[in-house]
Amino acid sequence: MADSAFPFWQTTSLSDMSKEQWESLCDGCGKCCLHKLRDDETDAIYFTNVACRLLDLQSCRCSSYETRFRKVPDCVSLTPDILADIDWLPPSCAYILIRDGQDLPEWHPLRSGSVESIHEAGISGRGKMISEREAGLLEDHLVDWPAEIPSGVARKKRKRRPRKTPW
Repeated sequence: MADSAFPFWQTTSLSDMSKEQWESLCDGCGKCCLHKLRDDETDAIYFTNVACRLLDLQSCRCSSYETRFRKVPDCVSLTPDILADIDWLPPSCAYILIRDGQDLPEWHPLRSGSVESIHEAGISGRGKMISEREAGLLEDHLVDWPAEIPSGVARKKRKRRPRKTPW
């Protein structure tokens, strides 16, 4: 049972979160839906500003979330287990922050109470992305901003709140 004095993301491990809690961690930045290129020799990842065709470029949310795997077969479903192996999520991603023992930044919608706060803070891809339907060659769209660490993201570990044990 979580301590109600602290928000769930400070008291509940990723693997113990309910589906609703897990889904609410997504801040709606849209960066995970950007196409990335991986260098075969160095394994380095390069972000592009080219978004999946299902991403609504204004809201930065999937326009077909429930059926995305049928429409985009290589879409990745984030789970606590897969987070250990993923190296392509942006450093501002709540799943990565929580995985690494950090707290959510003030502009995260769970902290601010507004889905617009991510956009107002300039953290999201709103106004910076192009749809894959219009882009052409991905190599022509390399950008650095998705991999940048925005202000408000502490690089130090936060203190984990104690979890209540069932006994």
